[in-house]
Amino acid sequence: MSKKKLVIGLVALVVVAGLIASAVTYDWGMSNGPTQVPFGLNGDGTLADNSINYQMFEVWGPVLLVLGTLMFGAIIAGVCISREEEAKKKEEEE
Repeated sequence: MSKKKLVIGLVALVVVAGLIASAVTYDWGMSNGPTQVPFGLNGDGTLADNSINYQMFEVWGPVLLVLGTLMFGAIIAGVCISREEEAKKKEEEE
């Protein structure tokens, strides 16, 4: 084993050990049991600001639209690539 590979291996080991140590020792602020997800309406019939439906669609709505468009594009690209491969196979067989 060369000296370069040994140094790279040791650096990788230190980084992984640091990541594991920081994940184990960090206070994630979680309780030991299940907690209720806030969701519902205020007294006047509007969504509460801390409800999951308000956060998901009002606060993170634009991000969800971009991610949905990206996923749709990925699906269409996958279909196009698979059709190209099928067409190439048919041409090779003929």
